[in-house]
This record gives sequence, structure tokens and C-alpha cells, in this order.
Amino acid sequence: MGGKTMTACFAVALLLCAVGEVASAFVDGLLPNGNFEYGPKKSELINGTVVVDPRAIPRWELTGFVEYIESGHRQGDMLLVVPEGYYAVRLGNEASIKQKLNATVGLTYCITFSAARTCAQEEKLNITGSGDSGVIPIQTMYSSNGWDSYGFCFKATSPVMEVVIHNPGVEEDPACGPLIDSVAAKVLYPPRPSKLNVLKNGGFEEGPYVFPNTSWGVLIPPNIEDDNCPLPAWTVESLKAVKYIDSVHFAVPQGKRAVELVAGRESAIAQVARTIVGKTYRLTFAVGDASNACAGSMVVEAFAGKDTVKVPYESKGKGGFKRAVLTFVATATRTRIVFFSTFYHTRSDDFSSLCGPVIDDVKLLSLRKP
Repeated sequence: MGGKTMTACFAVALLLCAVGEVASAFVDGLLPNGNFEYGPKKSELINGTVVVDPRAIPRWELTGFVEYIESGHRQGDMLLVVPEGYYAVRLGNEASIKQKLNATVGLTYCITFSAARTCAQEEKLNITGSGDSGVIPIQTMYSSNGWDSYGFCFKATSPVMEVVIHNPGVEEDPACGPLIDSVAAKVLYPPRPSKLNVLKNGGFEEGPYVFPNTSWGVLIPPNIEDDNCPLPAWTVESLKAVKYIDSVHFAVPQGKRAVELVAGRESAIAQVARTIVGKTYRLTFAVGDASNACAGSMVVEAFAGKDTVKVPYESKGKGGFKRAVLTFVATATRTRIVFFSTFYHTRSDDFSSLCGPVIDDVKLLSLRKP
């Protein structure tokens, strides 16, 4: 019996050693070792940080110049901070990290990850999943501590999908690349309209995975960077991202999720609704602030086809919201609903961090007797 037990234990050990080559079963939330807390041995590092074995970080496959960074690590005069746990990875010139996951063909998967810029001013990341890819710029700061979380979605085209985060930059210093931490995934299902709302996902409850221990929300990139929007039924029709926020860390007018328009007119969301020509419709929505020190005179502009309304909101940066209405007569069978912020705003406690008004509880209904 003792010999059989030893043999079984040895087999398990071999399986764990090879696990980096095997696709992980998919579960909403953090990927296996998605926070990089399980790292390489000291013998697999050069100069204390540079990883020499492409499979030294469990569950991940590495390519190029990858560093394993401990929170509090100093690079010259710069102190590198890790947002969650004690460790993160840094991607140098043309470096990448990859993990394989089991998937269901046809479903939409959304990756959420945290990233921080280090040395270079125009750092960017190339995200690939199941053949889809997009480049996400990370030079604009939206949080006060330098870290932001990003969402990127793709449709699974095979039972095993590869998730790749790649730094396409080339710097004189190969170590001058972005930090990556906390990689998670979530399945997104297509929302449907109801008798109470012509619009889909009007409360923004369906969206990317939000890390429970981070307080800066998730940035949703423009549709020019991601064909599969992490905010189902909506598109980000702008040059800059919008922020997906949760009620645990922010003031949310309705439910558990909302959208913050963080980049003025460069931060817009839109949805095309089915309408009947000649019918009168009423668009209602909430405008507020996220209780994140984003204070000042805000204005949200809402469009329904050619009709528009400007909604002023005086924010003290401590939470609160107001309701707004736009009534219009449909002139087409498809009506485009759009929201954006008229002005740019920065947080009063950190003037380098962009912020803006919050949109939530968007409803569109036809009126029988206008």
C-alpha cells in the first residue's frame, strides 16, 4: 500500500508540474494564479527579477523579457507598488504572458486585468483571445494610485482558447514596460429587451468582472479597439474609454453597477433601439456622481435620433443623482441612443486623474397617449 501511495503522489506531482501546458477549466473570476502570487524559484531569476524559464510562473507561459516584481521593489528613484497581494509581472520589450482556458464555442468571454505604467510615456498592451486582438493604450491615468483595470472581450471559436497579454513596445531599457496584475475572466450573455424597457442592459448590470478588492472600477475601451464590447448591448463610440463602476466602491444610482463618463466628449456610450415610425417614446435616465471627489458643474448630453437634451448636474463629489427625461417621436425603425459628458473633469484630490458624471437606470418606453 505504501508503494502505491508513493506512486500516486509522484503522479500528482508530475501533473502539477505540467499544468502550465493544460487548459484550465473556466470559472468566472480570477484565472488560476491570475494574481501571480505563486512565482518562480530564486534559481529561475536573474538579478532577482528577470525570469529565465518560460514556465517558471505556474499556470502561465512567458515570452521575452518578463520580470517578477515584488511589491515595494525599487527601480532607481521609482517605487513599484502592487495593487493586490505581493507580486506582479512586468512585460519588457516584446514580452508576453499566456494562459490556456477551456471555453464553450460561441460564448463571449471578457478578460479583466490590472495594469500600471512604469518608465515609458506611451505604453500600450496588445490583448489577444481566441484569435481576436486589440491594442489598449495605458498612458492616460484614471485612478489616483497609477493602476487601472481594463476589460477586453472576444468570442470563443474553439474549445480551448489562449489569453495573451503582450507588450508591443520597444524601449532602450528592456525593463521599461508595464506592470500586470490580477487577471480574471467572465462569461457575458446577450441581454434581451423587456416589456418595461426597449433598451437592453439599461441598468448596466451585465458587464466585465469587477475585482472585489480594487477601488478604481474597470475601463471599457472604445469599439475601435474591441469589437466585442464588455458592456453587452452598448458600444463605446468615442476615442477614450468609459469606466464601469460598482456599488461597493462608488455611489451608484440604481442596482450594483453603473457607467462613469470619464473623458468628456471623448467618452460616449450608445445603443441602437428598435422603434416604430411615428410613435412617441420617453427616454429616462439617472445622472449623478460616483462619490469619488469628482466635483464641479457637470452636463450630460443625451441623444435619441435627432432629438437631444442637456442635463446639468452640480456635483460635490460625495454621491447623489437626479432623474432626466427626453421625449421624442421616432422617425426610423432604428433609433440611436447616445450619452456623453459635455466637459472634462479631474478629481479634486488628484488633478491628474480623469473622472466625470455617472449614467445609470436608462429606460426607453413607448407612450400610448403622449
